[in-house]
Amino acid sequence: MHEYKFSVIIPAHNEEKYIGKCLQSVLSAAKYVRPDRVEIIVVANRCTDNTVKIARSHGAAVLINDDKCIAAIRNTGAHAAGGEIIVTLDADSLMTKYSLCEIKEMLESGEYVGGGTRSKFDRMSFGIICSGAYVALNLMPIMFRNKAALTGGMFWVYKRDFDAVGGFDERLVSLEDMDFAVRLNKLGVSRGQKYGTLKRSYILTSSRKFDEFGDFYLIKNRKLTKRIFTGKDREAADEFYYDVR
Repeated sequence: MHEYKFSVIIPAHNEEKYIGKCLQSVLSAAKYVRPDRVEIIVVANRCTDNTVKIARSHGAAVLINDDKCIAAIRNTGAHAAGGEIIVTLDADSLMTKYSLCEIKEMLESGEYVGGGTRSKFDRMSFGIICSGAYVALNLMPIMFRNKAALTGGMFWVYKRDFDAVGGFDERLVSLEDMDFAVRLNKLGVSRGQKYGTLKRSYILTSSRKFDEFGDFYLIKNRKLTKRIFTGKDREAADEFYYDVR
């Protein structure tokens, strides 16, 4: 059985427009940590386009999970992973070239239990900046309670510790990323470790939600936003995430 250092998990629902560039960014980053030690697992979710074909053409393993639950989709990939380190990345995002190298350095230092990264949108506007500030304001109470700056975007953690915290909570249909960050941070605190954010690396992510809904949509529809932030409102999650396209 091949032994991998990294398993990069990518959930994908009809991502033919983005998945090729996403996978290429992973392959570029793999060059700095040995390509043969990096496996890529694409978890195809209700795909009716060429996502699976494109993923396989880039050498990715493809699994199928048709749940309307991003936590379950990510967990499907993580449970099948053969790598020592789990990295999660969305299909419409690109990791920068030193990402895996920096993750390896931070985890092997023993100072960090794992963590996330900064995200940059592929386009910016005043509306996107205001929407980002509004979301950050809603997340501030969670940060305050946990006494930590909990970033998401691209999670990185030893697989043993991913398993120790129980992976992503499949009872949640949204906000599963922040919930995972909170539990990972608590594990770190119990060991005297920190929740980290990559310092040199980041992800470039698509602004397509803003393209689809409008740059001020989250602010104009605050009731929907608050429902999404409960993590358990199926109707709100379907409206904004799962049944958009």
